[in-house]
Formats: sequence, structure tokens, C-alpha cells
Amino acid sequence: MKQTDLLARIEKLEARNRRVEADKAWETSWQRRLAIMILTYLVVILYLYFVVHINPWINALVPVIGFALSTLTVSALKRWWIARRNNG
Repeated sequence: MKQTDLLARIEKLEARNRRVEADKAWETSWQRRLAIMILTYLVVILYLYFVVHINPWINALVPVIGFALSTLTVSALKRWWIARRNNG
């Protein structure tokens, strides 16, 4: 294998690793969580207003709070699971 081929393969692997690391960072970021919460809030407001015909502003907070709590709980559960798996 030529040295240039090897260097090109290494560069491709490093570029892939940077993309994977960026994806992982995005998946756990507060910006992503906040964006999902805002979008969830807006969708539920529209649903409650147009389909259920109730005042949506407070009621739409329920799924948003549920999502926020689930992200915190799932992270703690994941850490517990990993620690148990590594010790087990």
C-alpha cells in the first residue's frame, strides 16, 4: 500500500471521527434539548387550540416538562446502567 493511500485513509477516518464526535456532542447538548422543548411546546399549543379548543398556553407545558424530566432521568439511568455493566 502506498504511503499516499495510507495517509488518505487516515484523513478519512479522522474526518469521520470528528463528525461522529460532533453528532454525539449535539445529542447531549442543552441547545438540542431546548430546541426540542420549544418545538414540542409550539406543536402542542397548535393541537390544543385547533383540535381540543382549550386555552393551550399552560396546558402545553405538560409535555415540555415531561420531555425535560425524561432527558434528565434517562441520563442518570444510562450512567447507572453503564456503571453496573462495567462492574458486573
